[in-house]
This record gives sequence, structure tokens and C-alpha cells, in this order.
Amino acid sequence: MDAKQQDGPTEQASRDATLRIGEVAKLAGTTPRTIRYYEEIGLLPGAAERPSGQHRLYSQGEVDRLREVMRLKDLLGLTLENLRTLLAAEEARAEVRAQLKREDVPPQRRRELLGEALGHLDRQLELVEHRAGELQRLREELLDTRKRVKRRIREIDAQAGGSFAPEPPVAAGGSS
Repeated sequence: MDAKQQDGPTEQASRDATLRIGEVAKLAGTTPRTIRYYEEIGLLPGAAERPSGQHRLYSQGEVDRLREVMRLKDLLGLTLENLRTLLAAEEARAEVRAQLKREDVPPQRRRELLGEALGHLDRQLELVEHRAGELQRLREELLDTRKRVKRRIREIDAQAGGSFAPEPPVAAGGSS
């Protein structure tokens, strides 16, 4: 047996965890303070496992997790609580996937696991669809406001008898 095979999970994790918090923050485009906060509120694992006063060391997997947390937060604009719910469902789905990959799972248990996965997916979709609905409402409000502004410009132009310079063209998806 070589040295790697003799190591337990803790030894393997500490060998894989080679990045300090400042390096992780730079890689992920955030701050060490944000990383610590995400650990404290449970968005990232690890705060409880690290002895107090010791340097935080991170594995590439933890860096990837942080990047995914930040991507979802930016993309969906979720509250931290909703983000925690979304990530918990993703973790639960990953556990289900791991169980489904096993060869010895009987068909009835496979069906139960797939039902669990479906429930987790439904929770995730509910959060995403809620956010998509909010964005669609905002889009419609902005489009309505844009129409009113353009109509008002046309009214002013008509009253002035065309004495104003024409409106400059706006690129597709303009910023008016």
C-alpha cells in the first residue's frame, strides 16, 4: 500500500487544500470577508471544520463551489436565503445521482430516488421561474415607459413643427 492509500479522508483533504483564502478570493473575484461570511451562513462548507486561528486552506473543489455560488447569485439575483435553498436542492440532487449510479439499487428504490430528484428540481425551478417572472415584469415596465417617452417626444416634435433635430438612432435593445 502506498502513502496515498494509507491516508484517511482528513489527510487527503488537507493535501488537496492548498490555496489560502486570499488566493481563492482572487481566483473567484471576491473578497476574503465574503468567503468567510458565506462559510458562516452555510453557503460554503468548512468554517466549522477549521481550527480557530489557523489559516484557511481550500481545494480546487471549494474554489469551484464558490464560483458557482457567486454565478448563481449574480445570474439570478437571489437573496442569500433563496440561494441557500437552491444550493441545498442541488446538493441533494447530487446525492441522489450518486445513489442512482450504483448497480445494486432495486427498481423500486430507483423510482423513489428519481421522485426525490424531481422534488428538488421543482424547488429549483420555482425559484428560477419566480426570478424570471420578476425580470419579465421589470422588462414590461421599462418597455411601457420607453413607449411613453417616445410618444411624448413625438408630441413635442409635432407641436414644434419639426424644428428639433431628429432623434439619434438607438442600437437594438437600446438604453432609453
